[in-house]
Amino acid sequence: MSNIIPGIARYLSNDVDKLDVLSQNVANMRTVGYRAERLASDFRTGLLDDTPTLNLADGSLSTTGHALDLAIRGPGFFAVDVNGQTMLTRNGQFHIDADQQLVDAAGHPVLGQSGPITLSHSNVHIDASGAITDGTDSVDTLRIVNVDTATELRDMGEGLYSFKGNDDGQFIGSVQQGALEQSNVDPGAEMVRLMALSRHAQSIQRAIQAYDAALQEGINHIGDNT
Repeated sequence: MSNIIPGIARYLSNDVDKLDVLSQNVANMRTVGYRAERLASDFRTGLLDDTPTLNLADGSLSTTGHALDLAIRGPGFFAVDVNGQTMLTRNGQFHIDADQQLVDAAGHPVLGQSGPITLSHSNVHIDASGAITDGTDSVDTLRIVNVDTATELRDMGEGLYSFKGNDDGQFIGSVQQGALEQSNVDPGAEMVRLMALSRHAQSIQRAIQAYDAALQEGINHIGDNT
């Protein structure tokens, strides 16, 4: 029985980790551009992957009519500059700061093909390819990074992701101006997962109780045959 307790503890720890991820998904159901996460188990070891896998499916669109609200359809992430490091985001809730730079909701400069983007007019048009027209002037094209697989991304918090893939592919999605992408969390699916997780945790609890009862029975009968 020496391997029973570590095994039970491992599965219980897995359930706690899964619950943490599920809770994060539910808490971010209304977060613009949020990517739902999953923790997958390795059936050979029973252990969870160290890093959650992101769901890259498009979230639903919310039309705002604001010229600097942008949403991506299809694979791709906006590139922003965070303290000199390029990060990716699907949150296209942008605005112009005091220095006339296009920045995200946290004030990070949004990157174009030539670097940070400066805008001087109120009449800004951004087409489906990400090309930006400021008044009548062609300014730049948004730098949008294609992401082929979720394993290329690492969640850095606040809707930002680091990227370890190659940024050499042509953007194959589209940009929609005047709209924001909502979280791609599926409330119904999360509820089903919560119910399954609860049942699994209950089965582990029963296994612990059964093991404890068997152990106690064994202790009570120590010396019966001596």
